[in-house]
Amino acid sequence: MKIQGFLKDVGGAGRVTARRRSLFESASAAPETRDPIGELARALHPGKLELTVADVRDVSPTARKIRFTPKDGHLPVFQCGQYLSLDLQIGQTVTTRPYSICSAPYQARQAEPFVEITVRNGKSDGFAANYLYAGVKPGDVFTASLPFGQFYYEPLRDSRHIVGLAGGSGITPFYSMAQEIAAGRLDAELTVLYGSVTSADIILRAELEAVHSEKVHYVNVISGEKDYPGEKGFLTRELIARYAGPDSTFFVCGPLPMYKLVARELAALNVPPKRIRMEVFGAPKDVSRAEGYPAEKLGETYTITVVRGVQEDAVPARASEPVAAALERAGIPIPTRCRSGACGCCHSRLLSGEIFVPADGDGRRAADRELGFFHACSSYPLSDLKIKIPIL
Repeated sequence: MKIQGFLKDVGGAGRVTARRRSLFESASAAPETRDPIGELARALHPGKLELTVADVRDVSPTARKIRFTPKDGHLPVFQCGQYLSLDLQIGQTVTTRPYSICSAPYQARQAEPFVEITVRNGKSDGFAANYLYAGVKPGDVFTASLPFGQFYYEPLRDSRHIVGLAGGSGITPFYSMAQEIAAGRLDAELTVLYGSVTSADIILRAELEAVHSEKVHYVNVISGEKDYPGEKGFLTRELIARYAGPDSTFFVCGPLPMYKLVARELAALNVPPKRIRMEVFGAPKDVSRAEGYPAEKLGETYTITVVRGVQEDAVPARASEPVAAALERAGIPIPTRCRSGACGCCHSRLLSGEIFVPADGDGRRAADRELGFFHACSSYPLSDLKIKIPIL
């Protein structure tokens, strides 16, 4: 900002007003119908996209990478570590699922743009993951929204050396970062410590080894093989200290038990909170293990009365499942994105009844809690409920 002097600066508002009046007087009488700011906003943040499956390939014995191309040829700008939300209809269930984007941002801006996710076989507890893993094929079309999430590198906040602490399918955002760095599009250094149970089921192993370089270091840590020749065990403070620099920023992505272990180990290393970034981790697989959950409620079934404008519907809900899951199973759509209680897209109001919200998944503001609002994806019924949800 250029300082002109006291009188000129104080009189600046008058000069601006005169300049605006002059521009108005010289403007064309024909109205300007274009909205360039709105056009840019819609391009950067489109409401919904139609994506076509272009390729499906195995990246471990239990994981598959799915490549999507946009039907209209356009993908919005995103950052490494953000996620997309897929709209799914599985039988009568209408639901959404968030998946970290594992392709690099530059690949969405090339002549033939694409975006990729990696899906792991959820076995007995991965309703949507099993559907995608087993049934998706080239040519299938999905509706999706992107980008979402705050799990990305910001040079004004983060140090140049990123230490990625990953477990299971939590490796996917780091593969995006690794590709962007390798392509010279992200000015940072990345060291990934990746925990897996066995060396035979390391997700994206060949892909990560292909981008290993001076700026991208990739270290497997195997917990289930005593004879593994490399790093073994878990992501402990001793292991982290061997690979971290004095001013590293730590990005953490993996299953909930890993978050708790890593949080304890980073605290023991005196890492300041401003140097720790944790991705949201989804609803707990077994809410009864969450601190404060009333064990006597487990196994109970309740009725949720759902208010949408003047319409009311009653649906059954188990005490062990999030409110959003019960509504989706009944075919009642509710906007969800992160499914972790963080983004607030499923912001709803509790009119009557009692719910349980795990402390780890309570992303509500204090005012929301006081006024009876809750996030349906991370709240569990403890009685019959009456709720008001957004109308889609």
